[in-house]
Amino acid sequence: MRLFLSCLVAVLLGVLIGSAQEAGDSADKNWAAPSEAAAKQNPQSGKPESVTAGRKIFLRSCAECHGEDGTGLQEGVSNLQSPEVQKQSDGALFWKISTGNVKKGMPAFAKLEETDRWNVVSYLRTLKPAAGSGGAKQSTGPKAQGSP
Repeated sequence: MRLFLSCLVAVLLGVLIGSAQEAGDSADKNWAAPSEAAAKQNPQSGKPESVTAGRKIFLRSCAECHGEDGTGLQEGVSNLQSPEVQKQSDGALFWKISTGNVKKGMPAFAKLEETDRWNVVSYLRTLKPAAGSGGAKQSTGPKAQGSP
């Protein structure tokens, strides 16, 4: 059950962030975390074990759409390396993972343990563009119309 929830949270994160932040996509400009949620600090920040745990959840739950590097494998899926995603606070990313954005296809992952959601946020912070790519989305697979 925990694995299922971890996967669900990761997928939701990818869809939420992907749909709302994709360059050139019809982003949901109104989808922002409430200021109180955005101000929350990541209690797992700076813990290498958090990044490791978050990576495992990400690879199980998010990589199918976002790719192992987070750049997005399908049309409408956010590039998690992008400045638009990376500039968001840890609290905002946590809120988006937790609440989802149903109208953009991102499910809520609130059923995933809180620590696991923070671990995913910690891992997202390690996603950086390859040298010379400038965070641009790379074509790494077939595009799926309307996929999260």
